[in-house]
Amino acid sequence: SWTGEIHGRVVCDVCADSSIGPEDHVLEGAEVAVLCITKSGEVVNYQAFTNSKGIYTVAETMPESERWDACLARPISSFHDHCNHLGDGSTGIKFTYNHPSGHFHVIRPFVYRPSTAPTYC
Repeated sequence: SWTGEIHGRVVCDVCADSSIGPEDHVLEGAEVAVLCITKSGEVVNYQAFTNSKGIYTVAETMPESERWDACLARPISSFHDHCNHLGDGSTGIKFTYNHPSGHFHVIRPFVYRPSTAPTYC
């Protein structure tokens, strides 16, 4: 059998400056959807939520012939009223999944921003 694993983070860019700084923080409980197409053409949909470190994981074990071929990860909701506007380039990430079993794919962080940046920015 083959096991695929995808990891990613969801972050609040408090000052909306597109760089991760000390004022920024991870978002716990943010929802992410991951859609994968298998080698046999089947579409599999996963739903994941971030943990206290802002990290989500999607993993599945399946026959080698059914393994993921390509995936699309996209943020669904941050569930944080103070930080719920998607940042630039966080609409979705498509990627080819060609890792052997036991290796994982890391996706760059999805970024949410507050509707207005705090005055200290």
